[in-house]
Amino acid sequence: YIELVEIPFDFISRFYGYYVYESYRYSKRIYEHLIKDIHTFDFIYSKGFTGWYLLLNKKNFFPKIGIKLHGYEMYQYATDVKTKLQHYLLRIPAATVTKKADVVFSYGGKITELLVHTLKINREKIIELPTGIEKKLIVDHVTEWHSPLVFVFIGRYEKRKGIENLNDAIIRLLKENKHFTFHFIGDIPDELKISDSKIIYHGKITDYFQVSEILKGCDVLVCPSYSEGMPNVIVEAMANGLTVMVTDVGAISLLINEERGYLLNSNHSDDIFKMMNTILSETKETIQAKKERCLKHIRNFVWEKIADDLISHLKKFLPPR
Repeated sequence: YIELVEIPFDFISRFYGYYVYESYRYSKRIYEHLIKDIHTFDFIYSKGFTGWYLLLNKKNFFPKIGIKLHGYEMYQYATDVKTKLQHYLLRIPAATVTKKADVVFSYGGKITELLVHTLKINREKIIELPTGIEKKLIVDHVTEWHSPLVFVFIGRYEKRKGIENLNDAIIRLLKENKHFTFHFIGDIPDELKISDSKIIYHGKITDYFQVSEILKGCDVLVCPSYSEGMPNVIVEAMANGLTVMVTDVGAISLLINEERGYLLNSNHSDDIFKMMNTILSETKETIQAKKERCLKHIRNFVWEKIADDLISHLKKFLPPR
């Protein structure tokens, strides 16, 4: 059976590195809640650092403990010195919980390779489990290719999302008088907004269906990130019948390949510019075919299938009945 219990916790500290300290405190609170009934569980699934204290105090009679650390971005490229320092600080608890866990969940792709080669995790204790989407949110068919082509970026402003490099590429395309439209969905600072009728800023939108309506009027999601896990925005774009241009990081290759979209080897502005130029020179048939393949492929990532796969994997780690 499933029992949902809320364990509230306020992060009260604000010194440098407070997130790690407060995460440790929160994991201890979770431990104190679970320990009295620890023998009743068959398996404990821990997201982020929530299982930190539990793993540090793990006993032989404990159930198997699995951890999920999103995309292990702290081991991926850092955009500046501050981010690099944050990464080094986060690597301490990340390595601790990953190495002490009985099971490590990975999105797959380069994340699994990072676990094996950087953290030296045995492949046998890694379960590859992608992100997913509700079946009802996948459209029945893709919209017709637009002329001029319509691009879209979704996400809040973070340097690792590559927005500055994307802006440089867009400005070069505008100077060459290329015909396209570009939508931005998310909080983009005013100083980074490009003043041109071809560029449309929607601001932050939290309603999925409102975002979906915008996506249905687009052709290509652009995701030029420095680091990623397995972004929901790519899954959602594919579910709405878009093809995707994306940096080949994290577990991206499980979603996008050259048959379905466009993989960037780097997110340098030159590479983004060249790839967008390539896309703009593609035939209608090529773009439409990639959109169709994306929609077909994303049907493999519905939550029902992922849940069945998870149960199948976990049976190998559960005690015999």
